[in-house]
Amino acid sequence: MKSIKVYHYDTFSKEPNMGNPAGVVFNGEELTESEMQEIAFKVGFNETAFPVKSDIADLRIRFFTPGHEMNLCGHASMATVFAFKEKGMLQNKTTLTIETNAGILPIKLNTSTEGDVFITMKQAAPEFKAYTGSKEALASSIGLSASDLHEDLPILYGSTGTWTLLIPIKKLDAFNKMKPNNKQFPSVLQEMPKVSIHPFCLDTYDKGADMHARHFSSPYSGTIEDAVTGTASGVMGAYYAMYIDNNFDEPLNLIVEQGHEIGKDGQVKVHVSKNRDTYEIEITGIAVYVNEFDVLLDA
Repeated sequence: MKSIKVYHYDTFSKEPNMGNPAGVVFNGEELTESEMQEIAFKVGFNETAFPVKSDIADLRIRFFTPGHEMNLCGHASMATVFAFKEKGMLQNKTTLTIETNAGILPIKLNTSTEGDVFITMKQAAPEFKAYTGSKEALASSIGLSASDLHEDLPILYGSTGTWTLLIPIKKLDAFNKMKPNNKQFPSVLQEMPKVSIHPFCLDTYDKGADMHARHFSSPYSGTIEDAVTGTASGVMGAYYAMYIDNNFDEPLNLIVEQGHEIGKDGQVKVHVSKNRDTYEIEITGIAVYVNEFDVLLDA
């Protein structure tokens, strides 16, 4: 049997076993796509990253949930870049590009005076599409009633590289009541049956944060909930700029908190700036090494 080394990093937190876990497998060049999928399934994290060589960027990263490949994953991108930095594989680089199935994305690294490495990742231009389904069925699929939904903000599919359904919620206390029935999602999300669901609100636990969220996975991904979600936080920033505060001149610097309800607290910094008729979105986060382990591939 073939043994594969997997490195476990947590992102959007400096504390091990908080934030969002990601697996990083360095020998992606030696693996087939089916082997990558098998490893991701056996690891069981929301995403496992496989860095490979790129002809058009400094690095290509492929992302797999336990169920399928993803075009882009924010937290696994940051875990991979942090792993390369930690192992001295970036030399003294402070900028690089990564090739993903969502395009080529620039990365910046900034080391604080305390030695913390902050990774800033540009995301794809934001896109939004209307949700036209039943609000009652949607609320029910995450254990809420339609009265928990915010009346004045739209429910929208959004993407800065990965599509999710953004659901504005009125009050923070509703998040502890949420019980996702992921198997119901495809029938409720008729326009995009394979996407995840991302409820959020403007009330927060941390007074310094701007938005609170949870992230419930598509049933096709093989997981139930994502602890702290980079790409969804990025599109939340674009949503905030379009529907909550669209009268800004200076770039918005927002903090999104997530993970509290499952004991995985973390934060994502989201930077939003206007660029002609769209917005430029960047997310910033931190990562920490947790451990490493071996996965045996089936013969």
